[in-house]
Amino acid sequence: MDTESLRDTPEILVVGSAEWLDAFTEELDADEATIQRAETATEALNTSQRTSVDCLVTEYTLAETTGIELVRRLRESKPALPIVLGTTDGTEAVASEAINAGVTDYVALTTPDDQAIAELVERTAAAIHSAQQGDARRERARQFDALFDDTQTATWVLDPDGSLSRVNQTAREMIDEGHDSLVGEPFWTLPWWTQTAATQRDVRQLVETARNRRFGNAVIFQPPPATQRVIDLSVRPVENDRGDLVSIVVEGIDVTDQVTLERDLRQSEELHRVTLNNMTDTVLITNEAGDYTYVCPNVHFIFGYTAEEIREQGTIDTLLGEDLFDRDTLADNEVLKNIECTVTDKAGREHTLLVNVREVSIHDGTLLYSCRDITKRKQREEALTTLQATAREFLYAETHQEIAQHIVDDVPSVLDLTASAVYLFDDAANELRPAVHSQQMRQHHGLLPPIHADGSTLVSYSFVNDETLVFDDVHTADRLDNGATELRSAMYIPLGNHGVFVVGSPDVGAFDEITQELADLLAASAEAALDRVAREAQLRAQDRELQRRNDQLAALNRINDTIREIDQAIVQADTQEAIDHTVCERLTDTDRFKFAWIGTVDPATDTVEPRAWAGEEQGYLDGQSVSVAPSETEPAGQTAATGTPSVVTNVAAGLRTASWRSDAITRDFLSVLSIPLVYDDLTHGVLTVYSDTKDAFDETTRAVLAELGETIASALSAVERTHALLTTSVTRVEFAVSDSNFLLSRLAQLAACTLSYDGGIQHTSDGDYVFVTVEDADVHSVTETAATLAGVEDATQISSDGTDTGVLRLRLSQPFLALELANHGAIFREATATPTGTTLVIDVPDSVDVRNITQLVRETFSSVELQRKQTLEGTDHDLYSQFLADLTERQLEVIQTAYYGGYFESPRENSGEEIATTLDISPTAFYQHVRLVQRKLFATLFEQSRVSNTSTRV
Repeated sequence: MDTESLRDTPEILVVGSAEWLDAFTEELDADEATIQRAETATEALNTSQRTSVDCLVTEYTLAETTGIELVRRLRESKPALPIVLGTTDGTEAVASEAINAGVTDYVALTTPDDQAIAELVERTAAAIHSAQQGDARRERARQFDALFDDTQTATWVLDPDGSLSRVNQTAREMIDEGHDSLVGEPFWTLPWWTQTAATQRDVRQLVETARNRRFGNAVIFQPPPATQRVIDLSVRPVENDRGDLVSIVVEGIDVTDQVTLERDLRQSEELHRVTLNNMTDTVLITNEAGDYTYVCPNVHFIFGYTAEEIREQGTIDTLLGEDLFDRDTLADNEVLKNIECTVTDKAGREHTLLVNVREVSIHDGTLLYSCRDITKRKQREEALTTLQATAREFLYAETHQEIAQHIVDDVPSVLDLTASAVYLFDDAANELRPAVHSQQMRQHHGLLPPIHADGSTLVSYSFVNDETLVFDDVHTADRLDNGATELRSAMYIPLGNHGVFVVGSPDVGAFDEITQELADLLAASAEAALDRVAREAQLRAQDRELQRRNDQLAALNRINDTIREIDQAIVQADTQEAIDHTVCERLTDTDRFKFAWIGTVDPATDTVEPRAWAGEEQGYLDGQSVSVAPSETEPAGQTAATGTPSVVTNVAAGLRTASWRSDAITRDFLSVLSIPLVYDDLTHGVLTVYSDTKDAFDETTRAVLAELGETIASALSAVERTHALLTTSVTRVEFAVSDSNFLLSRLAQLAACTLSYDGGIQHTSDGDYVFVTVEDADVHSVTETAATLAGVEDATQISSDGTDTGVLRLRLSQPFLALELANHGAIFREATATPTGTTLVIDVPDSVDVRNITQLVRETFSSVELQRKQTLEGTDHDLYSQFLADLTERQLEVIQTAYYGGYFESPRENSGEEIATTLDISPTAFYQHVRLVQRKLFATLFEQSRVSNTSTRV
């Protein structure tokens, strides 16, 4: 057997007892194959199951069965086993049956000579070789399938032209599209690579490499919108036994995490390198002897030395000092933290360091030192300690000046600066005034004048805009008002609404971050203290004001109590004397007022004569002649002259200017108030009140007493009206008036007629109704003219005789003169108005001062002339008043309208129905009212006839 034809040493099972099988066995070299023999089919089956057989050679004729039957039985369990069937009696039928049974080769040994045996050996070797190749192919297929189904690797199988043939599940999951629609498409055009043209180009070049029978590799980036990945692609060509390219296998491994890790590692290394070079902490590594094995590049930040200069110093003890830590303690704890030490840098400046020491094993070193410079922090802690003490001092300061002094005194210890000043704001002058400044500020800056708060200078700008200003060199500032200042660095900090804190230095750049922070803290503490002082001052002022108002309220309550008592008393009083004495007594029966009196102006002497008084008078009025004058006289005289209240808050203030003041002082009259007693423009006298304290009559008290004066005057007017109704004697006065403001005068002029008023007036809630008689003009035309006048709400024609005479009823929007006179006890009897003038007739009872009525008329009209004055005794005035008092408003309206409408004339000018229509009532109601009024009139007349005609005061 050719040794080149078999691999290793195959196991061959020879079945049968034919002689040619013996020759076949002898022909095989023992070194080339291992031979096993079996006589029967059963034995052959057992042997094939028990041992590994590479090939079976059997004869056709066996003792129990045929070789073809053996083949069929073997194929059930060993479908790939090479089987060679040989026979010396072969036919085509036997050959066909053998092939159908599954033999690998069928050999007909017609002449079993050496040549035939050699051919059998060769064909057996070929069967074994073919089987071995098939096994190899199947193994490779299994291996490829295993690789193809790898979940970590995306695999694509391409046809030789580069189009997609197969794709595994890992690759499918990279895209959203179904892979079936992509089969047959060029690989570089598929969705895996179409995000960018560059990626598509790289993939195509990779495929071309495989088509040229070369292996290839490329890293492909898949940018968004797909999930960003980095794919490591490799391609290899697949050839058949003839060397033809049959497929291309592309494998892709997702190396995104690896690439990201490498990138992060590079960035981390760069970050650590930059950090170590730029951080202010310094890292040093030494061995046990203290020799440096690593010096951080940024060592100069703290020590001022370069890394090489540090190494030249020798051991670390030279740099940080000996006995920095205990080695045994470090061994027990592995790390020692926050060891504080003091070192000197290259420039000779001292630094306070916090050092951490740790055991390590790196760079041939065993000890790692981490050094942090806390010099500024220590300085800040010390400054904060001082600042806390300053804040405590602020708590006890009571004025803004004290706080400003504390600020300037503590600047050197808090900020390590000496030039400082505090400006406080004067809101009255709108100026910032230098309250306190240090000697160095005066030395470097010169005089500190007040600064107008207009924002034009650095101090005022900081204050007005509430902005902190910091300058490394103040000479560069636009608003510098003192160009000769020696200060260079400067800081202006507003203190709220209170002022500005200024601190400076002759050095440029003196304000680092910590100094600025400390200055802000000092200013903030000062501002809080200034706010506190301002609040406390405001509270004290509010307390004082509250106390003043409480005192004022208590005094007002006492006055109000007095006023209520007076009101109640004067309501019950029925004479002027009773009212006057009640008022004076009530005002002085408490400690509130010392003396009070009421006086009346005597026209003959032009002085104020007392008519009632109470209190501690002590002969004051007997020694005074109170002249009526607007000034330089007793307050009662001033009030009588001006008609307005007069007050003297401090009698002693003008002791030498008026004699009455000395008389008042000797009686402890220290302040005085005099008020007019005026009601409806008529004066009823003057009330003057004295107090034994200065400023006793504040604004509220004056207002209350002024209202009391009106109340007293009103009560006096009411008494006069009452007396007027009871008196039987009156004074009739007649006035000639020329004033177009009087309604009747104006209407007579406009209508060119004569108007007569004979007492027909009614006061209702709708207004005042006045009845006037028209003569010498068309009544209808006069009615229309009256309706156009201001002050006339309505004009109604009541009656007309058909010529130029009739009666009008006018509803007025303003009070009629008759009502004003009635308020003062006088009766407006009649008025006659012509286009050229008006005559008024007024009855004034004896109880009413005719002068007051005359004054009222003169104040009402611009041109008044008294034409006649006479006294009427035993008039029907009391009967008239009694009758009118007994009528209701509606009854009076009805009877007046009927009277002036000519209902009682004979013949009647208007019927009862016509009068009722004018009044907008039913005729029945009209007649009822007329009968009631007539009955009351007769009752008054008949009852009066039983009484004596002598006047009786009720």
